[in-house]
Amino acid sequence: MELNNLTISKLRQKLADGELTSVELTRACLERIAATNGKVNSFITVCEKAALAAAEAADRRIAAGDAAPLTGIPLAVKDIFNTLDVRTTCGSKILDNYVSPYDATVIAKLREQGAVIVGKLNMDEFAMGSSNENSAAGPVLNPWDLQRVPGGSSGGSAAAVAARQVSATLGTDTGGSIRQPAAHCGVVGLKPTYGRVSRFGVIAYASSLDQVGPLAGNVEDCALLLGAVAGYDPADSTSVDTPVPDYLTTLKEGVKGKKIGLPKEYFIEGLDPDVKKSVAAAIATYQQLGAEIIEVSLPHTDYAVACYYLIATAEASSNLARYDGVRFGVRKDAGEGLVGMYRQTRAAGFGDEVKRRIMLGTYALSSGYYDAYYLKAQKVRTLIREDFFAAFEQVDLLLTPVAPTPAFKIGEKVNDPLQMYLSDIFTIPVNLAGTCGISLPCGMSHEGLPIGLQLLGKPFAEAEILQAAWAFENATDWGGKFPEL
Repeated sequence: MELNNLTISKLRQKLADGELTSVELTRACLERIAATNGKVNSFITVCEKAALAAAEAADRRIAAGDAAPLTGIPLAVKDIFNTLDVRTTCGSKILDNYVSPYDATVIAKLREQGAVIVGKLNMDEFAMGSSNENSAAGPVLNPWDLQRVPGGSSGGSAAAVAARQVSATLGTDTGGSIRQPAAHCGVVGLKPTYGRVSRFGVIAYASSLDQVGPLAGNVEDCALLLGAVAGYDPADSTSVDTPVPDYLTTLKEGVKGKKIGLPKEYFIEGLDPDVKKSVAAAIATYQQLGAEIIEVSLPHTDYAVACYYLIATAEASSNLARYDGVRFGVRKDAGEGLVGMYRQTRAAGFGDEVKRRIMLGTYALSSGYYDAYYLKAQKVRTLIREDFFAAFEQVDLLLTPVAPTPAFKIGEKVNDPLQMYLSDIFTIPVNLAGTCGISLPCGMSHEGLPIGLQLLGKPFAEAEILQAAWAFENATDWGGKFPEL
């Protein structure tokens, strides 16, 4: 039995029936990580001892009849979540020696469910990137083609699922950082509505945009993991106190009679032919499933990338000011006084992309430029949000590509930041609007690379986009495909 190929639902059944123990399952995951991580570099830290101890506790819980939906299931999390007594680096040299003194709320929820956390996953430094080439731990490689990027910033989270190291992972999405790597690695990734999942204990990049979400091998596992971590948290001032539905009970309701909108601004010239073909086939599938396809407009889409890179970098400039070598993290001090210590610590601790975004954000917030840049970007953000609300008055959900191209080659865009930023052109608007979106596999390129389909829903309509994703996944054979490493 190849345990690493099984879904969470199948693993849960085997654990409940006594065919398998959590310790056996955890050992299988740890062995798979040891065998494959040298190829894909998806893990920064592997927590073998703690994972096996948690697996033993899970087995006792199962034997006592006290199992929760994730009890005994090995999972891994992006290295952006504070995790008690575990090194939490955020992919940065400046946090290389930081060991968290507490658990983020989502980590605490996973532990309460009895999940087994096997390690922390590689990522673009401070979640700033679209390719996972900006990590102090080195780039993550795409399991489908080790010469290609996995997408970013949650590249390790997507690659770990695609490489069958674990069944599911947690990532964060600030401008597409769950959905784009999910598309490039051929897995399912969901960005929930802003406020649906607690951000407490998540190392901040852009606080008004960051959101925690699941990545998994199929839609059902994604729904299960979302249900485990979603919900109101008084420790997070941006958390929304609204009920969390049981995503599994409505998962199979289908899309018959649903109105699906195609934003004309997302089907542009320059879209890769393979992407265009795969998304067109997906549209035809939804028509066959009984959905009505309607063209809609999101007229301010052209301004989304510029708007995002003003707001996100401004917030990053503020959030990253705390990394000064004084309170935590790495400190560089050649005895040149306080200002010299700041300069040395930040120069040595931050990578080039992080420095670039700090400088962009600091400039946008500086005296004389705030109104011209940051304030104007916030006004444009409101227009983009209103575009989505107007579209959702006509349709139930939106369908778009996830990325303009399949995964590109390592190093291909690293010296051209603008081209790299444009990789997220179809995902960024969703974060600006604060609504939800999911990426799922819908095809393969002529080079054998996965292509992703994006479904976007109204605020707190995660159940609806999961239904639509499940319907497509079960009407086609694109889901559940994994590469041979």
